[in-house]
Amino acid sequence: MSTATVAEEEYLQTLFWLQEAGLPMTGANLARAMQLSAPTVHEMVRRLENDAYITRAGDKTISFTPSGAEHARGIVSRHRLIERYLTDVVGVPWDDVHEEAENLEHAMSPRFEKYMREAIGDAKTCPHGHPIELGTRIEGVPLADVEIGATVQVLRFENEAEDLLHVLKSSGLEPGMHGTLASRDGEAVVVEGADGTRAEVTPSVAATVSVLADPSPPPRVTLPEQLVLAVKRYGR
Repeated sequence: MSTATVAEEEYLQTLFWLQEAGLPMTGANLARAMQLSAPTVHEMVRRLENDAYITRAGDKTISFTPSGAEHARGIVSRHRLIERYLTDVVGVPWDDVHEEAENLEHAMSPRFEKYMREAIGDAKTCPHGHPIELGTRIEGVPLADVEIGATVQVLRFENEAEDLLHVLKSSGLEPGMHGTLASRDGEAVVVEGADGTRAEVTPSVAATVSVLADPSPPPRVTLPEQLVLAVKRYGR
């Protein structure tokens, strides 16, 4: 099996997440998920196709080749495992582990992976709520869609860009958090935790947070055209 470059593996990870979330694997969705420009994404998609990790249909829909699927599943599982290990065992804050995991995941030996799996015990997800055992994802709804007064449980943060994770951490939102949707308007979505704490994020950030809600809006996964973290727009 050929070796994917670090850049290719980053794209394969995102394509896998699109597939896992039930979203069409297209260049446009890839650009929105990674908050990158269309030309940048187009160039890498062409490289992935030339290296036989993906194929593209006439309507530009992307599919994994067997090699691409194997690479994607392996890198995603290792990434989530490393994030959990760094958080639970090493003590790295969960908003810092994504980039650190990306640095480590490309050179981890099967032997060290086995040690990590033993160290995290029965942990089922990465610190951001994504399943370590692929295929066990719990479907949720975007926090941005939830009606005022509904009870919520935070499942996961769909977008793991480091700047966004810092915003989520500082807001007070945490995977596993239980609360109530206190208010929602064009400027902010506010969750009041069971302990009385309040977490506030912008609507586009709330669109990247998956929750279980009661009452629940229809399930969907959103890909904001451009994330708005605060006053400034965010793009990579």
